[in-house]
Amino acid sequence: MFDKITKTSLLHDFYGQLLTDRQQQVMKLYHEENLSLSEIAREFGISRQGVHDTLKSAEKTLTGYETKLGLVEKFKKTEGAVKEIDDIIDRIISENNIDKASKNKLNNIKKIIDEINE
Repeated sequence: MFDKITKTSLLHDFYGQLLTDRQQQVMKLYHEENLSLSEIAREFGISRQGVHDTLKSAEKTLTGYETKLGLVEKFKKTEGAVKEIDDIIDRIISENNIDKASKNKLNNIKKIIDEINE
């Protein structure tokens, strides 16, 4: 499972555009620019508590979208499945004496997997 920061970042990547402009700006400054609540408060001319409330509201909104749509969970499952397929191909190549044409086909599949993971 992901830690809270990683999970929030993933939620923001998937659903961030659905937040208000203010929520997007505060999330960016806090999570990407690593500004403190006080620094963000000065930037917007609001209280530290106002920044905190904005962050909590944004996180709650993002979590709500994930609950309804499940895109991050689907992404994690897909990522896991792709890694498993890649590992199976590696085992097939290393554990079996396969012909060159089959090995090339399996390596082409691995290249496609690598492109998906970029």
